[in-house]
Amino acid sequence: MASIAQTLPTSNTRLAWFWDFLKGELVPYRGRGALVTRTVLASTLVMLIIMTFRLPYGAYGAIYALILSRESLEATANAVWNVVIGFAIAAAYIILGLTLALADPMLRFLWIIGGFFVGFWAMSAFRKYSAAGRFGYLIAITVTLWDRHATAASKVENTLWAVGVVSLASLIALLVEIAFAAFRRSDELIDAMAERLMCVEDLLIHYVAGDPENAPLREAVARLALTGTSRMRLKLRRAGYEPQYAQRMGAVVALTGRLVDLAANLPHFTSRVPETDRERLGRVVNRIREIREDLTKGSIPQTRGSAGEGEIPATLPLLGEMERTVSLIVQAFAEPRSLSVFAPAPDARPERAAPLPPSGWLDSEHLKFAMRGCLAATASYITFNALAWPEISTAVTTCFLTALTTIGASRQKQVLRISGALVGGLGIGMGAQVFVLPYIDSIAGFTVLYIAIIAVAAWIATSSPRLSYFGVQLAVAFCLINLQEFKLQISLTVARDRVIGVLLGLLMMWLFFDQLWSSPAGTEMKRTFSSALRLLARLARGPVSKDAREAIEASYVLRETIHVHFDRVRSLADGVLFEFGPSRRKNLELRSYIRQWGPQLRALFVMRIAALKYRLQAPGFELPEAVRLQQQAYDDHSARMLEEMADLIEQKTPPATNTIEDSHDLLHRTIEGIQGSSEQLSPDRSRSLITLLRGIDGLTSSLSAEIAHGSRQTA
Repeated sequence: MASIAQTLPTSNTRLAWFWDFLKGELVPYRGRGALVTRTVLASTLVMLIIMTFRLPYGAYGAIYALILSRESLEATANAVWNVVIGFAIAAAYIILGLTLALADPMLRFLWIIGGFFVGFWAMSAFRKYSAAGRFGYLIAITVTLWDRHATAASKVENTLWAVGVVSLASLIALLVEIAFAAFRRSDELIDAMAERLMCVEDLLIHYVAGDPENAPLREAVARLALTGTSRMRLKLRRAGYEPQYAQRMGAVVALTGRLVDLAANLPHFTSRVPETDRERLGRVVNRIREIREDLTKGSIPQTRGSAGEGEIPATLPLLGEMERTVSLIVQAFAEPRSLSVFAPAPDARPERAAPLPPSGWLDSEHLKFAMRGCLAATASYITFNALAWPEISTAVTTCFLTALTTIGASRQKQVLRISGALVGGLGIGMGAQVFVLPYIDSIAGFTVLYIAIIAVAAWIATSSPRLSYFGVQLAVAFCLINLQEFKLQISLTVARDRVIGVLLGLLMMWLFFDQLWSSPAGTEMKRTFSSALRLLARLARGPVSKDAREAIEASYVLRETIHVHFDRVRSLADGVLFEFGPSRRKNLELRSYIRQWGPQLRALFVMRIAALKYRLQAPGFELPEAVRLQQQAYDDHSARMLEEMADLIEQKTPPATNTIEDSHDLLHRTIEGIQGSSEQLSPDRSRSLITLLRGIDGLTSSLSAEIAHGSRQTA
């Protein structure tokens, strides 16, 4: 079918797609270079310490120093904490097992299997996946200790060395982050707002210059609109500012997010700026630049003249709303009480995720996941012991690292792991052993080689989840070859054994993990997409609470949840390509449709966010009561249409009570009500609201028709 042909293109199209994919993943973005610099510096420092003092398990220390650095100091500290906690608990389990089960081979075997089961169960049940994953990872990398012919004291010592080296590497990564944070001496909240204002400013500059078709800028602004302001609000709550300043900054954060929402909608309504609005838009650009520069300098934005508000009605859609929003940002500092509704709630605290979900300890899904992973890891363990080949113990590690909730997601990660191992081990690792290492005679020369390879791996690792794991595995393969022994490694058997171990782990995952109680990515994709439609319907219905501050906070949480669902749909759609079987054809067809609907749904989401301020009666965007009620009636109907689309995706039979014709009729009446309130609504505000509602109606009607057609085709 045509949709499947698009999913499985010809070789030339595949090559073009792959090239575009790489360009999109590897293109520089704001902060990427600094992040790569920090990760490479931390990993190199750990490598030098390991090689100088000959620390066991040094390769794992260098690897963790590479993967722990995050975009902010707070995120890095949380990652370090999770690693230390997970490894400490795993070390206690291993030492306890060595004490109780070392003398009895059968008891030792059962204890190892129990460790595998607990590790996989924790990865499924615990909300802190990173800490649970580290528990299983330490068990996997130390499993060969149990069967080694050595004293109990030596085995305990090696276990403690593994924990100590990884903890040392984590500490070094954290210290590097602290040093860079001290050197920057900047406010993360201000930096985040300045980034958003600069993106909007750059996009509007291109509009003024008559070049609005700048795809990277449009995508950057759309990405910021979808992301929302949740991280900025969290930083504001945790910063400990004095109440008056926190109130001001809360309003500025909300208004900056609103300005991004408006700018993200602009490309959906026009491709050029009329000459009559170009000068006016230029003044808006200047005011945004002045506000951004004042915030960056640490000074209060001052009123230096009008941004254009109050002139004759603008022809450019949403221009009047952008002018009003820019003016309100300045007003937030001059009269903060008028915008106090945007201040962070005094009782707001960052929620701590419970260690376990409400389903509890013995939920069947967690137990099934643990059983599947345990069988794969146990089969790998038995195989390399039966072959007396402990060097391929990376099979067990592969089981832990590639165990995900759906078949497609697991196979996608498995492909990234084996391809990274091949490139990093057989390609770069063996290539360096043959052509470079024989000519290096000092740690300085090896350091230069190490930095070059780790920098490439780190750049790839800072891509999106679609490619980042390949970069991590590239670094893992290179480190395992060259940092396991305290000499320049020129033996090719090391790389061979690592790759064979990975292949063995993948085989066991396919035999056991993928065959038992597996959840296809296609099923999860359909469920997540329909859930996103229902959440968008909730957003369309507007606030539930009568309290303005509670309603605004609830809308932030809801839009963030919708954004997470969109990302998950995209990830699951990638995973569908790696699934095979009788349902593959239907899943590929559905994937093709969802990929077509996705951009429209995201555009509708962005428009709904921009229109929500009217339903919230946000300061500066209040509506007359009659107009508000008419908009509410239209939004309720639009929400029911979205819910019916979700029913169609789930192959339910929705009642035919909310038609496209009814939607058009309600929209027409709402527009008449807005136009009839000219004495209470300014022309710019009326035009902006009408433009948004027409855009929402057009996208909702188009999606309804396309989803109805697609559902019939995939039934």
